[in-house]
Amino acid sequence: MAANKEKKLTPMMAQYVSMRRSLPEDVILFFRLGDFYELFFEDAKRAASVLNVALTKRHDVPMCGVPHHAAQGYIAKLIKAGIRVAIGEQTSTPVPGKLVEREISQIISAGTVDDINLLDDTRHNYLAAICQVGKKWGLACADHTTGEFSVAEFPDRAQLEDELKRLSPSEIIVPDDQADSLGRVASCLPYDSYAFIPDSALITLRDHFKVQSLAGFGCDGLTAATAAAGAILHYLVHQLRRSCDHLRGLSVRNPSSHVLIDAASQNNLDLVESRTGKKHTLLGALDRTSTPMGARKLRDWILHPLRDLEEITARHDLLEAFLAQPYLLSQCRDTLKKIRDIERTTGRLSQGSGNPRDLQSLGLSLAQIPTLKEDLTAVAANTELAARLLSKIETFDDLVDLLERAIVDEPPAKLTDGGIIRDGYNDALDEFRSASRDGKKWIAQLQESERQRTGIDTLKIKFNNVFGYFIEVTKAKAGLVPEDYTRKQTMANAERFITPELKEVENKVLGAEERSKQLEIDEFAKLRAQVCEHLDELQSTADALATLDVLLGLTETAQLYSHTRPAIDQSNKLEIVEGRHPVLEQTLVEEKFVPNDTLMEPKDARLLILTGPNMAGKSTYIRQVALITLMAQIGAYVPAESAHIGIVDRIFCRVGASDDLARGQSTFMVEMNETSLIINNATENSLVILDEIGRGTATFDGLSIAWSVAEHLHDEIKARTLFATHYHELTDLSNTRNGVENYNVAVREWNDDIIFLRKILPGTADKSYGIQVAKLAGLPASIVNRAKDILSHLEMNSSKPEAKKKPKAKNTRANMPVADSPQMDLF
Repeated sequence: MAANKEKKLTPMMAQYVSMRRSLPEDVILFFRLGDFYELFFEDAKRAASVLNVALTKRHDVPMCGVPHHAAQGYIAKLIKAGIRVAIGEQTSTPVPGKLVEREISQIISAGTVDDINLLDDTRHNYLAAICQVGKKWGLACADHTTGEFSVAEFPDRAQLEDELKRLSPSEIIVPDDQADSLGRVASCLPYDSYAFIPDSALITLRDHFKVQSLAGFGCDGLTAATAAAGAILHYLVHQLRRSCDHLRGLSVRNPSSHVLIDAASQNNLDLVESRTGKKHTLLGALDRTSTPMGARKLRDWILHPLRDLEEITARHDLLEAFLAQPYLLSQCRDTLKKIRDIERTTGRLSQGSGNPRDLQSLGLSLAQIPTLKEDLTAVAANTELAARLLSKIETFDDLVDLLERAIVDEPPAKLTDGGIIRDGYNDALDEFRSASRDGKKWIAQLQESERQRTGIDTLKIKFNNVFGYFIEVTKAKAGLVPEDYTRKQTMANAERFITPELKEVENKVLGAEERSKQLEIDEFAKLRAQVCEHLDELQSTADALATLDVLLGLTETAQLYSHTRPAIDQSNKLEIVEGRHPVLEQTLVEEKFVPNDTLMEPKDARLLILTGPNMAGKSTYIRQVALITLMAQIGAYVPAESAHIGIVDRIFCRVGASDDLARGQSTFMVEMNETSLIINNATENSLVILDEIGRGTATFDGLSIAWSVAEHLHDEIKARTLFATHYHELTDLSNTRNGVENYNVAVREWNDDIIFLRKILPGTADKSYGIQVAKLAGLPASIVNRAKDILSHLEMNSSKPEAKKKPKAKNTRANMPVADSPQMDLF
């Protein structure tokens, strides 16, 4: 049956079926037919519902189509729906009676989108591969738009998941024989397991980089990581049919060189994303970059703070140097604003997908570099990092001159539109253009002379793709047509004619136009090839410019908000004077932000217990300390009068309450999971931020857990810890342990209302003010008043020694049950 059906297929449909069979089943084929991409059979059914286009039939074959010129928008919808798209492009010129040749040019997936309109230029678009080899977990990430290619290896699955959260890949591939286990890590696409075999992957990488060993990349011994990296290359080349020539290096992400921030802590600190948008994140507060390259690098820095004291100090030195020369800072930032996205522009050009505007954009960007280098030289003599960046930033005078001479000021977006190359750049091209212009001028003159010769004042010489140039005469004037005209077409209101002379000039004009366009395409290809000859230098320069852009943006932020340089060392001290929350100080509008001090030392104050009412600012304060520490270690100045930061190896932040219904976990279980992660991974060099441990269960259970966790952090781990709680009993820890200090958030009572002073003071809060907060939230007065009555009963009964001996009273509004345990300090 199938064989008989295939015999009935037209040559074109047979070509389609052959191409479709070469693709994975989950891929949809966009089959080019003239000005449309057509989809057939099951592909059409899947795509029609996603794209909201009409599904039709022809000879019982389901089909739908989208215009070629608008294809990117439709492709974007499919990619967002998790569907990969193959492009079946025409590779030969249509000739009547002959089948047009077609081939798969590429497969577009979420991790390999390169269209500028489909990408967020402020973040990387990573394709990731993960696999397990022995007891190690390997991760490789490639940004196909920029050429970045990196690997990392982790001792356990939890650290792998945290890094995936930080990198947020758009697409992840895993070995198909590990898909069941790794599929729970993230939404993954199974791929051929043999591509992940360490020996095969090693050969793939060595062949790609043309080296005998990966030692030069620092990958020796990273078997799991290189297995993942080899699989990425195999996937890109063999399944997606992409060029990887621009993946020129392989960097190693060493977890021990960065501050580790687990996924929950990243969310709790609102580092790069929040439910209320980027504005209310640390990234939003710090991002004053001038280029997309810088924006992407800042995001990476925030998620990967440094632990290298020397490199942190180098960044601070550069900020200090530019703050001392504000005019130079402004001048450098103005120059950077004229530089486009060199990383992604060169990425597109190296893959053959760049357009004339990419060449122009690159030329304009590279033209700014000499000015920038001159300004950077002014601080390079005394600033090691500036000198290092200066050495990486190349000038491309010859390339800039070439592009300026070759490309017109306003080139078209499409290569086939023509008009790309300047007059005077190529003599042959100038001749073709002259012939075309002269021919068109002659045709205009011919129209006027024929009107005079024939006496037909309405005679027109027109052009279409079917007949070329022709003479059109209205029916009313047809009797005046001379004998040397040859009738070509009769229409309702006009007649169309040609002459030998007209056809001769037509051949010259059209031939010149076609040859002119082809020569421009050839010249564009040569220019693109010359750009690619400098690919290594362009990528290195772009990386250095991105680093400079981030540092100058951080300098601008320090200047605008009076941030100060922190003292950084290897101690376990953390001292902040008049510290401010870096996000709230920029976004708070209803009240002025109140700064606060923090002092933590290994012996006398490594565990700070913070009490006070809800809404008073406990959570804001403890997060503020974490964010200031993180800012210091990315090389930024900090919002404080002064700060002394001992380098931390990890930052843990457990705040708030949320459940995970997808995994069947209650609020309390999520809380305990996050607490367990901290206890099992924190060290004495870590910074731990805890808010409301134990609140998701019964009072005694929660208090017991919170107390035990606090003791363990103080006695065993010795980590610097800020512990915000409503369990006032925890403040008794300061009586038995020297490293515990109590602080509270100051409030004032006024006419049964409370006023939040936002000031952190030594000592403990006298009560929690829960009822007053409930009143502020808008609870009805009847509920608030009844709550006061209940609290009065609980406080009175819990203070009587004989309370436990009394039998429980009946449960009535007038006579509340006697408490079995002290409650007054627990709410």
